[in-house]
Amino acid sequence: MKARITLCCEDSKRLRGSSTPIIPQHVCNDVLMNFDDLVRAETALGTAALIVLDISTDVIRAIARLMEFYKHESCGREGVDWMNGMMWRFVRGGAAVSEIDMIWELSKQIEGHTICALGDGAAWPVLGLLRHFRPIMENRIAQYNKANPPRGATCSTNLTQ
Repeated sequence: MKARITLCCEDSKRLRGSSTPIIPQHVCNDVLMNFDDLVRAETALGTAALIVLDISTDVIRAIARLMEFYKHESCGREGVDWMNGMMWRFVRGGAAVSEIDMIWELSKQIEGHTICALGDGAAWPVLGLLRHFRPIMENRIAQYNKANPPRGATCSTNLTQ
């Protein structure tokens, strides 16, 4: 099976251990799966539960689904709710490119600044997505904008002649 990413994530019924930054396969190929080496790779082993997402998995949607969980379970629901809304705009492609940096900043404000462990848990998967898969997000936004030009957009024909 060709895999794109490894993510400490879920068992067959419930989300557990999803609170770690996502990493692409090329990082998995080079890192030892132990706590210290994964920290050096800017992720973590969490509860030592792993999920491997197949190459066909929509990585943006996978992280958006995690935000849906954390929106309901985290103590810091306002910030996570905002992240959740942004992530679903990224899934559709209807976000602005500037929102990528905005969700990075929001995640960094949540990371390490809450008393609820689920705050960090909500921030880390998003940070991993942005660190490793930003080009996929930018491409999705570009494709959406190409297919859905702003209203009132004019054609490029020179009308002054």
